[in-house]
Amino acid sequence: MTAPFAIRRLNAADPDFARHLDHLLSWESVSDDAVNQRVLDIIAAVRSRGDAALVEFTQRFDGLAVNSMADLILPRERLELALTRITPAQREALETAAERVRSYHEKQKQDSWRYTEADGSVLGQQVTPLDRAGLYVPGGKASYPSSVLMNAIPAKVAGVSEVVMVVPTPRGEINEIVLAAACIAGVDRVFTIGGAQAVAALAYGTESVPQVDKIVGPGNIYVATAKRHVFGQVGIDMIAGPSEILVVCDGGTDPDWIAMDLFSQAEHDEDAQSILVSPDAAFLDKVAASIEKLLPTMERAEIIRTSLGNRGALIQVADQAQACQVANRIAPEHLELSVADPQSWLPGIRHAGAIFMGRYTAEALGDYCAGPNHVLPTSGTARFSSPLGVYDFQKRSSIIFCSADGASVLGRTASVLARGESLTAHARSAEYRIKN
Repeated sequence: MTAPFAIRRLNAADPDFARHLDHLLSWESVSDDAVNQRVLDIIAAVRSRGDAALVEFTQRFDGLAVNSMADLILPRERLELALTRITPAQREALETAAERVRSYHEKQKQDSWRYTEADGSVLGQQVTPLDRAGLYVPGGKASYPSSVLMNAIPAKVAGVSEVVMVVPTPRGEINEIVLAAACIAGVDRVFTIGGAQAVAALAYGTESVPQVDKIVGPGNIYVATAKRHVFGQVGIDMIAGPSEILVVCDGGTDPDWIAMDLFSQAEHDEDAQSILVSPDAAFLDKVAASIEKLLPTMERAEIIRTSLGNRGALIQVADQAQACQVANRIAPEHLELSVADPQSWLPGIRHAGAIFMGRYTAEALGDYCAGPNHVLPTSGTARFSSPLGVYDFQKRSSIIFCSADGASVLGRTASVLARGESLTAHARSAEYRIKN
């Protein structure tokens, strides 16, 4: 018989609350020396042997009897075939979600701009898309079509010419709904490779895999470690930690709803974090009861139990102001404001990846089809990071044009500053343009 489940309870009024909260939030994506060395060896092999290394690693790690890279390339026709193999309901859901994601991200596009000064000098910024983006997608039995949409569509909206997807197919397991999502999202090329070797191939290029400018998408510890190592050679989206949800509730929402919202992140994996904050102690009791009642009904009950037991908490606060303080300290990936007037809370919230407003806005809607991106900063990085967006696939170049008069005026300023730094060539370069 399963023992009763009790989730951790904290009170922000306790003198040692800050210490307990810090302990609760502590998490590091640690690549041990063995993992790190294997990844470095894989990257070196791909850089030196290209396609041959990719074929060898796919044989070894994915258990596939492949002879060449030709066996690891899926043509566009194969993606279109996947659209016919999924159910009509699945296709409709993918198309609906894709349209909403596309519509939202269209509003993020940034345009070039410039202005002309009185002397005719022109300053501005030219915004251009990346040439090519790489999308890593977990493969096999894992099914993350929503991740394909969230990563590929912003790139396409930004104007990226080519989106290259890598997805492993261990033991030949091909996920049709993932391929269908790639078709709908406009992915241009697909290679059935995965792991650190796929990241290396995207970063450095091989005879068959084109080199990309940025790599996005989730993966396991080998993928995350590889992304760390290739950063600088290419851009990356982020090094994501476990999924997180912080629910702030005033006590007016059905406790079963809140319990299930906490479960929605806890079911990802044992390291996921689900926290509820409320000024209503009686409501926290009700949610604890709902958790115990509903947990046995969940397919991933053991994962949820471990996640909530290790990293979950019910936190009592004094009032709205203290709830906002706690939320900002946590800086969660997902923040649900399950309160009567969520709009009034927004001025107090400074750090959150995505904010879900009101009792009816479940975080799960954001994962799939609300429209905003579900690739969000984790582990407190919402203090300085933003959701994935169109802007991640655009770059900006400064525009500077000096008229003769402008060069003369600016040259005097530049000369003084350059000579102050003992950079004489800088100064003389500017001085040549100064009118006598």
